[in-house]
Amino acid sequence: MNIVIIEDEVKTAKALGQLILSIRPDAQILSYIQSIDGAVSYLLENDQPDLIFMDIQLADGLCFEIFKNVEVLSPVIFCTAFDDYAIEAFKSNGIDYVLKPFSRESISQAIKKAGELKNFFQRNKKMMPDFDYLLTRTGENKGKSSFLVFKNNKYQTIQTENIAFFYIKNETPTIVTFDKAEYQITQSLDEVHKLLSPIQFFRINRQYLVNFSAIREAEHYFSRKLILKLTIPTEEKLLVGKEKATAFLSWLENR
Repeated sequence: MNIVIIEDEVKTAKALGQLILSIRPDAQILSYIQSIDGAVSYLLENDQPDLIFMDIQLADGLCFEIFKNVEVLSPVIFCTAFDDYAIEAFKSNGIDYVLKPFSRESISQAIKKAGELKNFFQRNKKMMPDFDYLLTRTGENKGKSSFLVFKNNKYQTIQTENIAFFYIKNETPTIVTFDKAEYQITQSLDEVHKLLSPIQFFRINRQYLVNFSAIREAEHYFSRKLILKLTIPTEEKLLVGKEKATAFLSWLENR
């Protein structure tokens, strides 16, 4: 079991690591991380661990900022001195919420829970329905059909099917259509992502949401990344990080 500990108090982090290893000698602590920025960088640049232990109040803010900046695929056990954030924690991949000062029993139970959940989903994977497929078949997952934009003192509606990609331009979310027109929008890229069909659009990185119909080809790039070429030119290279590359290729294949 590969584990990452995100905790800004070094002594607490080391003590937690030793306690984990005493419970699970086969575990490996991959990294001790003290900040939001450090956690985001690590998760973007490395394969995600089997489990993350995460303090909620870090030196540079609340840990929930991590989830806004990178897709966290690992289950998370939150370790904190406060019980005010339990609901938000369980919305952020949280499988357990351990209050400090933690004990051997509380950490042992949390690790056991993580293992039981993993085993459950592995045993039942073939029995689990493909919800994206079912929703698509029943017409429930078509996503937003159009976006209202304002340009040249006029409001107009842009059909989603005519949008090649959404991206951040000069810190502003922007629509680019297949005829290369650009329109600024008020929604954040996170908000837009939730409105779109996951069958048709993929969030390749923090800057770009791409329409399947706009993708011409994908090639292997350095460090297990992918580079995309679209049917219309972009100002910068479109890279899919190694942590998303497998999911992206699966999306291309299984639409």
